[in-house]
Amino acid sequence: MTVPHALDPDVLHPGVPHAGTADAGALHPAVGDPLLSSMNFLNEVAGRHPDALSLAAGTPHEGFYDVEDIHRALRVYSDHLRTATGRTEEQVRRTLLQYGRTKGIIHELIARQLATDEGIHVDPEAILVTTGCQEALFLTLRVLRRDERDVLLAVNPAYIGVTGAARLLDLPVHPVAEGRDGVDLKDLAERIAKARADGLDPRALYVVPDYANPSGLRMPEAARRALLDLAAREDILILEDDPYGLFPLGGDEDRVPTLKAMDTDRRVVHLGSFSKTVFPGARIGYAVADQPVHDGPLLADALARAKSMVTVNTSPIAQAVVGGRLLENGCSLVRATRREADVYRESLGRLLDGLAERFPASSGVRWNTPAGGFFVVVEVPFDVTDETLERSARDHRVLWTPLHHFYGSAVPLRCLRLSCSAVDPDDVDEALDRFAAFVAAAGRPGSRGAQNSPGGTGESTGAVCPAV
Repeated sequence: MTVPHALDPDVLHPGVPHAGTADAGALHPAVGDPLLSSMNFLNEVAGRHPDALSLAAGTPHEGFYDVEDIHRALRVYSDHLRTATGRTEEQVRRTLLQYGRTKGIIHELIARQLATDEGIHVDPEAILVTTGCQEALFLTLRVLRRDERDVLLAVNPAYIGVTGAARLLDLPVHPVAEGRDGVDLKDLAERIAKARADGLDPRALYVVPDYANPSGLRMPEAARRALLDLAAREDILILEDDPYGLFPLGGDEDRVPTLKAMDTDRRVVHLGSFSKTVFPGARIGYAVADQPVHDGPLLADALARAKSMVTVNTSPIAQAVVGGRLLENGCSLVRATRREADVYRESLGRLLDGLAERFPASSGVRWNTPAGGFFVVVEVPFDVTDETLERSARDHRVLWTPLHHFYGSAVPLRCLRLSCSAVDPDDVDEALDRFAAFVAAAGRPGSRGAQNSPGGTGESTGAVCPAV
């Protein structure tokens, strides 16, 4: 005879739903969306195969990280508070260790950096400092989303974070074709017209103009001007995400003005991050939102009101570390990241040259050639699934990212994303050797990959890469 445990909920409250459990059907449907599991899945694959070289991670190069940099930057910013702003020791302690200003404490330094590096001249009060750029994105979508008629337009394929955030906010995302210039303006105009004809209100377009994730494409300057003109005609905002613009393959002289630098009509909300330029552990991002609103001076103030109910404020200590790094470099991230930019240029160059060496035209493997950033899209002659990635990690000890995740779909594509940012430049060739061995095995007759590839025995469910 089994004696029920005294704390068994069936004994305490027979027939009553168990306390401390959650009915999955009662949760927001987005938490069960496979898209929201994409990042966790990729991290789990990497965790299961720690000896695999990663051409998957878009994380920054760690070769120059030093814990002492945190302490030094904090001292620099603390001295700045004493000397440049005249704060007393008590005020310095309070600034760094108390709850702080919701809009942030380094907004003036960020404004100086944007003016120095980007030619963006905005009132510091138009800048909201956030807990990572993801919060800036989430808050912007939250404030823009008013009711069920609102939709977000996003260049497709899109960064997983924007699609997932929008789903958590019940904000439908309408895809816009990327095209060769970073956005297909004809398709954008048609998508706006179609949405309005259906009684919907397209609120904004999300776009990464410089070396987009995942495609690596950069929007030419002429296309940027045309996009701004279209946004003005159609009366929509542009959400410009800019994590990679400081890393052109051709060096500083090859940079193109940001959309915000060209924005004369306050059409652009500029979203920035210090994750790729200082370090991601600081979790500091920002939004430049200088648009006037009817119930307050600036959109940044509306974002701050929303932030006060989410994260209250952004860690002043983390802001101080970023602020110290800015001060050390004359408020120029171009100056602060010269070593990192050199590493990324070397890694991307080795990646592109290595692909050409290993995959002749007859191989059926093709790829695009980005002008900078971290990412290259590769088309292969077989369907790419999550299971394919698992085999690559297990059998060939190399990681990459299936592209279907960026389309928010489980339907496999015949393409994948390679990233050069996290891998050491000296390891790129070894990673590509492993990748080439994986491709050869996956395309071999009788392999599971080959069954869905040209010459195989089954029908392919995948598609070619639109980015290649």
